[in-house]
Amino acid sequence: MRERQEPDRERTGYAYSVGNETISRLIDEILEELKPFPSDDLIREIMVTAVKLAQEGSDRGDLKIIRTTIKELRYAFKVFAKYRDRPKITVFGSARTPPDHPAYQAAFAFGRMMAEAGYMVITGAGPGIMAAGHEGAGQDFSVGLNIRLPFEQAPNETIDGDEKLINFRYFFTRKLFFVKESYALVLMPGGFGTHDEGFETLTLIQTGKSAMKPVVMLDEPGGGYWRQWLSFIEQQVLGRGYISPEDMSLFYVTDSLEAARDEIRRFVETLPEGLTGASPAAGGKERPKP
Repeated sequence: MRERQEPDRERTGYAYSVGNETISRLIDEILEELKPFPSDDLIREIMVTAVKLAQEGSDRGDLKIIRTTIKELRYAFKVFAKYRDRPKITVFGSARTPPDHPAYQAAFAFGRMMAEAGYMVITGAGPGIMAAGHEGAGQDFSVGLNIRLPFEQAPNETIDGDEKLINFRYFFTRKLFFVKESYALVLMPGGFGTHDEGFETLTLIQTGKSAMKPVVMLDEPGGGYWRQWLSFIEQQVLGRGYISPEDMSLFYVTDSLEAARDEIRRFVETLPEGLTGASPAAGGKERPKP
């Protein structure tokens, strides 16, 4: 019989329990030592979940995934907590874009433009477009979410060694912070990773799993990368009925740095005082507008 996610209350008085009075009492004692932490109910559920994994004889490989995920989330939350009152945008783009490419130069200029407007710039911390965005913003306005890979990805010089550089083993934990911590997401020309981030973000917004926020497809001035992408979306994705006409309003395509900046500013100005585009599933904490 399938386990109920919300089992009946046991003698411990908690709906979500380990089913063992001795272990429940030990958990209570630990929580007592943690007081006055205000969210002891959530800590209890995390501890109960860990105990259940042991009770159910969970596979060691599965436990390693859970362990690493929790450790990465905890550390990243800790780093971002210091900058919760500073608005941020996320910039995606190819790690393979050379410094002499117009897209690199556009990313540099856009990073500087957004930093001057008061926004921190989050990138994947690598080379190419990511490095350009950080170089333009400068170290004080840069946040790096690096992914450990066997090739291609090492932190760029701007963010390397900075306390705002976070290294992730898993893409899915890293993706959470790209979306959760930003007011807007800006995609510059890139490969599979750039498209992956863009389509996942659009899916989250489309399905209500993320609050509305600008998703800007930004080309270098005169570039046609995103215009050709837009033609595919219009002709093949919308044309075949795979998305609705209103879904086309979930993103904005431009080759103007100023237009991209203004799109983000206009959106932020429409937010209620003190609110950001944070995911409602993440608690929707209030933060000042820039």
